This record gives sequence, structure tokens and C-alpha cells, in this order.
Amino acid sequence: MTDFLKGTLLSTAAGLSTILGAVPLLLFHKHLGEKVIDSLMGMAAGIMLAASAFSLAGPSLEIGGALRFIVGFLFGAIAVDLLDKFSPHEHFLKGHEGMDSKKLAKIWLFVIAITIHNFPEGMAVGISGFTPEALSVAIAIGTQNIPEGAATMVALMNAGYSIRYSLFITFLTGVVEMMGGIFGAGLILISKNLLPYMLAFAAGAMVFVVSDEVIPETHLRGNERLSTYFLIFGFLIMSVLDVVLG
Repeated sequence: MTDFLKGTLLSTAAGLSTILGAVPLLLFHKHLGEKVIDSLMGMAAGIMLAASAFSLAGPSLEIGGALRFIVGFLFGAIAVDLLDKFSPHEHFLKGHEGMDSKKLAKIWLFVIAITIHNFPEGMAVGISGFTPEALSVAIAIGTQNIPEGAATMVALMNAGYSIRYSLFITFLTGVVEMMGGIFGAGLILISKNLLPYMLAFAAGAMVFVVSDEVIPETHLRGNERLSTYFLIFGFLIMSVLDVVLG
């Protein structure tokens, strides 16, 4: 199997794992309270942080050295920040961000927000297909996509969308990651000299998303201490998995 194909397949598998979190909620979503959602998202944040540190930042430093890592990491964070500032999008709890756009339906503002969040995750998996950490990154992203898929599904249904439409949009969040994986793997296929930069880029983008999007969402309803402990739990799980898989 080529590295490009490995990155593509792993990003597809990781992206589709959002459905694993969404499907059970077709029956039980009414019993999933705010504390459970915030706990799940906190755990997802911890998993993403550990994956960024050990499976993306570490290999980038080893392959390309400190300067390439710094350039890629900062560029990844700044790129997501600019997208967040200038792309009109809607968060489930924080509300509207970015440029005002009254012509866009609210559901498409949700989709844009999900794209800003999930595309870098897919890139991380696709890029890692060219490294020994590929499986570790895919498991990390796939694992955190399960609670993320559940939270997305519940948030959409609570916002008034039908179960079928909510499931479809949740599925699209996985498709976004698949596209990100193909894009990331394609860049490295063009030039492997980009590998340390893009590993760092993915790490910077993911850390920014966790700090700017995921953690604030879990701290808006009074469950910040609980979600913080689940973040620590998620970080521990991914740290151990990284050693076991590495």
C-alpha cells in the first residue's frame, strides 16, 4: 500500500467514525444531558491535544528540526484563525462568528463551522500516512470523532432539525475529514520536503481549534471542571495509546 493510499484510507475511516457516535442517539438522544455532552467533548479535546503533541509535533521536530516546526505550527494556527475570523459560521452555543452573511441559511453556517474544525483533523491523518505514526493519529482522530459526532447530532436536533437531517449533517462532518485527508496526503505526494512543515501545520491547526472552539464550548454551561477532568482523561488515554501503538 502506498503512503498516499494509506493516508486516504485512514482519514476516511477516522472521518466515518462520527457516525458511531451519532447512530445510538437516534434512540437515546433525549437522555443525553448537558454534562454528558460537555464531558465527551472535553475528552475529545484531550485526545486531540495528545495527538498533536506526540504524533504530529514530535515527528515534525525529528524530521525537520525546530525552525521548520515553528514555521509550520504558527502557520497552521494563523490559517485557522483567519478562516475563523473571516468565514461566516455559526456555533451551537457561542452563536455567530465571522463576517455577517444574512443570505446564508443557518444550517450552512453550521456546516462552515464544522469544516473549519474538521478539515485540519483530516489533513493530520492524511499527512501522517507518510510517517510511522499514521495508525496512532488515525485512532486518535477517530476516537475523538465518536463523542464529537454524538455532540454534533444532539446539538443539531436540539436546534430544531429533524433526526434524518441531523444525521446527514453529522455524516458530512466525516466527509469533510475525508477531503482533508486526501488534500493533506496529496500535498506530501507532490513534495515530501513539505512533510515536516505540514505535520507542524496540522498540529498548530488542531491546537488552535481545541483552545478556540472545543474548550470554550464545554465551559459555557457551568460544567468546566467536569469537562477539564475528562480532557485530562482523554489526554492520558491518547498518551498511553501512542506508546502502545508506537
